[in-house]
Amino acid sequence: MAPSIPPTLYDWLGGIDALKRLTTRFYERVPEDDTLKPVFEHMGADHPAHVAAFLAEVLGGPQDYSAKHGGHPEMIRHHLNRHLTNEQRKAWLRLLLDTADELKLPDDPEFRSALVAYLEWGTRLAVINSQPGAAVDVNAPMPKWGWGEVKGPYLPD
Repeated sequence: MAPSIPPTLYDWLGGIDALKRLTTRFYERVPEDDTLKPVFEHMGADHPAHVAAFLAEVLGGPQDYSAKHGGHPEMIRHHLNRHLTNEQRKAWLRLLLDTADELKLPDDPEFRSALVAYLEWGTRLAVINSQPGAAVDVNAPMPKWGWGEVKGPYLPD
């Protein structure tokens, strides 16, 4: 009998519908957070869907963000010269995980460990790329996150 292939993190959490619910509810809650409110006060109505598509691709779902929005280099461009702080990063992470709990997304330890690992890595990269002098690597591949096997633009294969 062939070994079963584990589902992607994307499939495990419920696919694009779950990610859209997560990002929509998260950004509804942002104005209540004094640390995050100024970061996102000029956000467009399509921002939650773009973030959902980005997370979907990173977590093993469809490559819609790359096809429609320019992939990882474009995500980096959105963070250039934003001067994000570690306090804002931690507030974003805290609120996103609290929203995942509110929406009853999977909370099993293996899934949450993998999800938090990506979110920690990704938010730290966002802060780094928001500082003066940061530049976009136009060839940076989209990170691909899984159950402990990580491949990304700044990680060894």
